[in-house]
Amino acid sequence: MSQLASPDDAGHPLTTKEGWAAFVDELVAPPTPLAPAALQRLTETERRDYDTAREDYHAQLVIVSTPTIRHVTATGRARIQLNRRQHSARRGLIVSGAAGTGKTTAITQLGKNYEQLTRRRGELPPGGLPVIYLTVPPAATPKMLAVEFARFLGLPLPARLNQIDITNRVCDLLTTLGCRLVLIDELHNLDIGTRVGAEASDQIKYLSEHLAATFVLAGVDIEGTSLFAGRRGGQIASRYSLIPTSPFRHATAPERDAWRALVVTLEDALRLHNHQPGTLLKLSPYLHERTGGMIGSLSHLVREAALTAILTGTEKITRAGLDAVELDEAAEQQNPTRRRKHRGTPKRTA
Repeated sequence: MSQLASPDDAGHPLTTKEGWAAFVDELVAPPTPLAPAALQRLTETERRDYDTAREDYHAQLVIVSTPTIRHVTATGRARIQLNRRQHSARRGLIVSGAAGTGKTTAITQLGKNYEQLTRRRGELPPGGLPVIYLTVPPAATPKMLAVEFARFLGLPLPARLNQIDITNRVCDLLTTLGCRLVLIDELHNLDIGTRVGAEASDQIKYLSEHLAATFVLAGVDIEGTSLFAGRRGGQIASRYSLIPTSPFRHATAPERDAWRALVVTLEDALRLHNHQPGTLLKLSPYLHERTGGMIGSLSHLVREAALTAILTGTEKITRAGLDAVELDEAAEQQNPTRRRKHRGTPKRTA
């Protein structure tokens, strides 16, 4: 069983073994709210520490188990089992959709859940590494991809090493460490319509054939790229299932109920002293309009409003407080009211 991550590991990016270990070990425990009388008895330092703990908590808040996360986790676990006895042509997954629809959260939750399960079952070799996570660099070459794998592992890379050397070292070490799941994000950075992109795609295929692991890839609107085109694209299409992600819809009663359930989960997670339960639920139509149903934008909106409520001392989220939050440009531009606020109303000409 791998050792618990140290506090210092939290400063490492997720694309390193230290950062990934910290992510897997991370437990977001809600702080216990203090009664008014207990708050009054806190010293200035104690109150600052108490508020800081709540700020840290609201900065993360909860990971909501959305239908996408449940689908990716269940399908990913099934693929890992399916591939255990495969010696070639292993089946993988591609998670594709617009930015902000939960792709990265879905694949990293799959990885976290699988590694935790592997640890509990005692299936890891000493120092084992069942999951790795990396992102595709812009204009990635085969060597750049190999370096990303090596970077996650912390492998030293002398300048004389070429792509084949690095790839062989990566494969040997990941096999020794018992890697069973490879998560590759930002797949849209790979354009197989170009020679370099096609060669980088071949590198992923080579690694998937030489590692006894399931590959799960994610990227923005992959269907609209050249990833499935031509001979190379046909090979990818024959081995990977596509799981699309999309914004939450709000047209039918079941869709509105699903959105409301998401809002309720976030509201129940709040730890604010003056917040009236049910406030966000009543505002669920407004929240959908503000965010366009994007879970990433909703999470941003609620978390920033909660942090502002602590920093300003209001200790509650209101419609005015939510209006004051500036969301990502994609969310702001899809909302007509916010577009007018941002750009102003054009002046009439005579």
